[in-house]
Amino acid sequence: MDIYLFEAIINGVLLGGVLALLALGLNLIFGVIDVVWICYADIVMCGMYAVYFLYAQFGVPLPFAFVIAIAAISGLGVLVHLLIIAPVLDSAPVNQLLATGGLLFFLQSFATLLFGTDFRNIGVRLPVIEIASIYVSFARLIAFAVALIGAVALYLFLKRTYVGIAIRAIAQDREIVGLMGIDQRRIYLLVSAIGGALAGLAACLLALQYDVHPFIGNTFGPVIFMICVLGGLGNMIGGFIASFVVSQIIAIGGYYASTELSYVFAFTFFIGLILIRPRGLFAP
Repeated sequence: MDIYLFEAIINGVLLGGVLALLALGLNLIFGVIDVVWICYADIVMCGMYAVYFLYAQFGVPLPFAFVIAIAAISGLGVLVHLLIIAPVLDSAPVNQLLATGGLLFFLQSFATLLFGTDFRNIGVRLPVIEIASIYVSFARLIAFAVALIGAVALYLFLKRTYVGIAIRAIAQDREIVGLMGIDQRRIYLLVSAIGGALAGLAACLLALQYDVHPFIGNTFGPVIFMICVLGGLGNMIGGFIASFVVSQIIAIGGYYASTELSYVFAFTFFIGLILIRPRGLFAP
């Protein structure tokens, strides 16, 4: 195998870890609350700005900056549910999409008003590791490892805790759980907080690799949504697997053609597959 192709495949795997973390958060929210947060990637953008200002501007040590950013974005997730989602929860799905889509444009415009369109970098330079003439970014390795730890922690939380079982029960049958003494409103708030925390964690990992600007969400938002639909909306395992499928298409496509064309290949694959499997790869 061409060593450069092998390097592209490895980078695709590492990218898939972060995409999987983002897809898990979005799928968790949809699976439980039954609302797609179109603005999810722009909430990640807010987390990246939080990391930038805490670390690069105010001198907060990076680990503490990460913790504060995750907590802040988790709180933002709760606010999004209370102020945006809860009022339209019982309305038509198109109203829910319009509400979260409107929040997307608000966040982008507000960030542009506050910070301008300059690209900002936290200034952390991590080494590039060479293994048998293959170069791998240490930042991507860290992001991949932390993303997998986050995914496993979420899996164990949903499988092994009482609250996790309640969350899964609502996702399976939201009409019956009220009879079992489960307060749906509290679970919705908790799920929004967890989804926000996952977005905050992804923001910390992406801040190590990318510059932040008001429209960084446009880079990841369509890809995350495509992954979730490809894996089956609300299907967390399907979304996890689809993340690596899409990341490999992007990585290998970028090797043979260009980065721009690789995204064209990914969306072409998505459109063709959805014509065959409208509910996604892993939907029943």
